[in-house]
Amino acid sequence: MEDDDILDTADGPQPRPQSLMLTFFGNHVLEEGDLGVYSGSIIDVLGRVGVGEQAVRSTLTRMVNRGLLQRQREGRKMFFGLTPQATRVLIDGRTRIWKQGAVNDDWDGSWTLLGFSLPDSWKRQRHDLRSRLTWSGFGALYSGLWIAPGHVDVSAVVTELGLTAHVKIFHAQASEVTDIERMIRETWDLESIAARYVTFDKRWSAHLGNGADDDPIGTRLRLVSEWLRTIRTDPRLPARHLPPAWPARTAQETFHRVAEQTHPALEAARATLETTPLRCAGLGQDA
Repeated sequence: MEDDDILDTADGPQPRPQSLMLTFFGNHVLEEGDLGVYSGSIIDVLGRVGVGEQAVRSTLTRMVNRGLLQRQREGRKMFFGLTPQATRVLIDGRTRIWKQGAVNDDWDGSWTLLGFSLPDSWKRQRHDLRSRLTWSGFGALYSGLWIAPGHVDVSAVVTELGLTAHVKIFHAQASEVTDIERMIRETWDLESIAARYVTFDKRWSAHLGNGADDDPIGTRLRLVSEWLRTIRTDPRLPARHLPPAWPARTAQETFHRVAEQTHPALEAARATLETTPLRCAGLGQDA
């Protein structure tokens, strides 16, 4: 996903259609294997969160062209399923959400350092590398030296971007003379990270207080999209080196409470989706 996968509106952060689409497939398809979903079913579910039919169709076509979805025609109907690339993205997101979480209480004191030197003309490659490093939990210690807490394997990212010859990766521990808390403050924008958690917690705590949910399927879709967006730019810094009452813990508790409340919606949605087994990659038809 891109850095601008969310829109800020008067009603709060609104995920873009592609972000919602990936969340839809992560919620309802990822665990099912090679399964295609009828475009009409996708239009119905995304319509619950305000995405119009034309926007859904254009997003599906764009994601096919980007190699994130494959499509398959069955009679007059078009079905869409995940590609290996999208599956990797969603598995990574699932790990961040449900296994790692937003609070790092078990940091072992290690750091991953990544240094790179790219030609001045490689603006796109530099942007792509920085974006992927940010998603992987890195912050810029210096312009060409990035750091992340723990042992982070980004070799696949570097290889995928074709930058192996321009990158050096090390795993190390800080010397006693290093002020880790100061380094963290200077390397990452803690105020912005904290503000995202506070905003998320405020929005979804209010939702919990509303009682019964008229549309748990739509709620689940918005919830996971917004939570993933919130934690995407959080490097999971060691909790013991963060300010007191770091808001990630409270926000995460709120996320899990709403997730538990809307969990039955997953089975309900799957029962209403029209699906078919996938037998081949995209054929190039329009959505």
